Amino acid sequence: MNLERLENELKKMWEFWYAWWRKQNNGEDTATNFIYSSRSFLAFQNNAKQLPQDLQNYAMNRWYNFWSAMWVENIFSKHPNVEPNTNSYDKLIDFSIDGITFDHKTSVFPKAFGKDYAYAKENKKELIEWLYNNQSQQGRKHLENRLFICIFDTKNGEHWKWKAEIGLLKNKIDDYVTNFDASKLIHLDFWNGEIVSDIVWFEI
Repeated sequence: MNLERLENELKKMWEFWYAWWRKQNNGEDTATNFIYSSRSFLAFQNNAKQLPQDLQNYAMNRWYNFWSAMWVENIFSKHPNVEPNTNSYDKLIDFSIDGITFDHKTSVFPKAFGKDYAYAKENKKELIEWLYNNQSQQGRKHLENRLFICIFDTKNGEHWKWKAEIGLLKNKIDDYVTNFDASKLIHLDFWNGEIVSDIVWFEI
């Protein structure tokens, strides 16, 4: 699937009311793992139609986030200083930049952070610590190197929609990787030792 077609497929979900009101859990993840093989929105709908409505909504969110994330990883992998992880079962590493391994997470700016976006940009370490402590509490929960892409819609507050704007995301990622500076990474010390992290800001 090329970039333009993927954008079109993801944007088909825009006509549906978006609400991610529940945390991911392993049981419902297992029940909706068909998202990985549903390469179009029509294929997803066909696979999901037998599910109860609330589980269809859950699956729709997972499908949207997964396929956006796959293309984000693909964008990173095109850079000469990025090495993709060929082990698809590895939940701790998506790629390395200049030899530093990262899992990546595309996330909308969290209202639950309790402070505004301007404050977060000035206090990046505080937001990163919050994200580690509050996101991915199930299958992808870990305290290893992570690179966050933080999306913020300044006009309409519909942050989630911009996960489908793969072309615009590409511009931000290309700029970050081209100018990557390991000395600017945020260092955190959790119970299992020191890790590094950073945020790519995607502000519209």
